[in-house]
This record gives sequence, structure tokens and C-alpha cells, in this order.
Amino acid sequence: MGKDYYKILGIDKGASQEEIKKAFRKLAHQHHPDKNEGEENAKKFKEISEAYQVLGNKERRQQYDQYGTTFDGAQGFGGGGQNPFGQGFDFSGFQQGFGGQGVDFDLGDIFSSFFTGGAPGGRSRSGRGSNIEVDLDITLKDAVFGKSDTLSLRKQVQCEACKGTGADKGTSYDTCDTCSGTGKIATTVLGTFRTQTVCPDCKGQGKKIKDKCGNCNGQGADTENVDIKIEIPAGIADGQSIRISGQGNAGKNGAPAGDLYVAVHVQEEENLLREGDDLISEYEVPFTMAALGGEIEVGTIEGKVKLKIPAGTPSGKKFILRGKGVTHLRSRGRGDQIVIINVNVPTKLSKKQKELLKELDKEFGKKSWF
Repeated sequence: MGKDYYKILGIDKGASQEEIKKAFRKLAHQHHPDKNEGEENAKKFKEISEAYQVLGNKERRQQYDQYGTTFDGAQGFGGGGQNPFGQGFDFSGFQQGFGGQGVDFDLGDIFSSFFTGGAPGGRSRSGRGSNIEVDLDITLKDAVFGKSDTLSLRKQVQCEACKGTGADKGTSYDTCDTCSGTGKIATTVLGTFRTQTVCPDCKGQGKKIKDKCGNCNGQGADTENVDIKIEIPAGIADGQSIRISGQGNAGKNGAPAGDLYVAVHVQEEENLLREGDDLISEYEVPFTMAALGGEIEVGTIEGKVKLKIPAGTPSGKKFILRGKGVTHLRSRGRGDQIVIINVNVPTKLSKKQKELLKELDKEFGKKSWF
């Protein structure tokens, strides 16, 4: 009795191609040998892949819908067996774009989450150390000018006793029997092309440790407290991350280390709001200064400066302090600081103040304000 590919993927027979793709992606992620070891899981993954190779292609799906489950679709995966679609099925569509029968191929975006070596035959990255993500708070001034800093964190580092191999000193490795030392397992799909998965037993290494290192129990790594120096670039923005290659956790059995990602959080500065590479600040001046002119003290990221207020300055007037903003991250120079002037109009006046303003109003020859 053949297999019910729709049931394997958990979808209805009327499912769209996009729904089939999503169902496969979800199940493949769940049962991929890199994430879950064991023969049963590998068998399940193979079954899921088989179902997708048929239903994921419109022509093959039509043939399958026509013949139903009256054939043994698994025969084609063994490379032996009869054509599961009968003699009338045309395999030419399979070979176009893949270079002919028996050629390894990449399943593209469907498998991109699982196979990280690029084209088949490339070096597997199974066993690579995990990435580390940390948060770092810095001041606005640090973001403007950049700085050097040191991070103290606990992570996995290469075992000094075995130099990351995981093997006891003086011992050797055994070739992995499951993959015959290749680090990969090939699965023939419909007798025409093959997919490759990382060997679940050796994790893509192609070899197994004979005698484990007593210091790290065969892991090739120890957990230690380390200090890592980082350079915070001038112009970095809140929420951006700095990637430091190879400073993540050590890989297993000599595999490459992961990366360190530092998420930067820029603290807010009083009366200095960042907008892109510009800094915005607001200051109030009395209406008399706005009318007569004067001078105020303005705070910048580098310290205080004097700003002249011309006579007749209206509320909302913007003054530009050139080059007083944030350093451009990917080019030379800096942004500006924009100073917004708000005119403070008094709401409570004494009797004398009102009289003086009325006299002033008469001088202007305008309608009374009061």
C-alpha cells in the first residue's frame, strides 16, 4: 500500500502550493537530524522530504492525485524499485536544471534553514559553536564619538587539554560507520536526484571520538569567564548590534566558534533628542528677549556654547549649530544640532506690568491686548 503524502504533511488534498510549502518547512524544521537525533526521527524526515518532492511539484502532484496511494512511493527513494508513477510518467522535468540523473542538488529556500554549507559537498557547519547575544548600555556621547570597551561574560572556550578535539591525549578517532566518514547521508529521491543531510551520528564530522577527553568529557570546550575588548563605532544608533566574529561559544570537537552579537542601547540625554545624525534641543526665552534680542547658553554634547538671539525672534525659530550633531557612521563629518526657540509669554501680570504693556501698546498704535 502506498503512502498518503497529504496525511504525512498534515494537509488537505485541496491545499495550495504555498500551504504545502509551509507545512513541509514546519515539519522539516521539527524533524531535521541536525536538531533531533535518532533513527526514527531520520526516518520521519526522509518521509516528509519524500512527500514534499511529490506534492511540492505541480506535475508530480497531478500524477500522484491520478494514481492515488495504489503505488509504493518509497520505492523511488531506494534507487531500485519500479517507477512509482508508471511507465507513462515523464521524468524529463526533474532533470532539467539539475544536470541529469543522479545529480546532487540544493532544495533552495526550503532547505536553507537546515543546510548551511551552500552547494552539496561543501563543508558542513554542524557542531559550530552557538552565538552569544549581550546588551550594552552606552551614553549618547559614546554613540557620537565612539569608544573602546571591555565586556565580561561567561562562555564556552576551547578545552586546553585536548585543544578542542574532544579526544583524550594520544588517542585517535574512528571513522563514522553511518556515513562512512563523509559527514553526510544521501537520500535518493524518486530514483532521479539526491538530497543530502548532515549525519545524525557524527554531526557532520565524519569521525567519532574513541576515548573522550577527561577534562571536557569529549565536548572540546570548557565554560570560563572571559574579558572581550570591543570597539564601539562613532555614530552607532540605539538598537543596532555589533557582530564580533568567532567570539561566541566554542564549537564541538574543533568546529568553529560562534559569533558575539552586542546589542547597543543608547541612554537618553537631557534636552538632546537624536533624529538621524542631528541633535534637537529646545529652549525658552522671555518675550522681551525675543523682541529686543539677547544671548542664551546652550548645552551641546561637547559642553556649553553661547547662542545669540536676534531681536524679533518668533516662537518656533530654529537655529543650526553646524557640526555639533552625531558622527556619520559610514562617512566623514557630523550632523548638526538644531536649537528650537520657544517664546515664553507670561500669563500672570501685576497691575504695574499691565499698565506698562498698555503704554507700550499705545506706542505701537495697535488694538489693545487687554
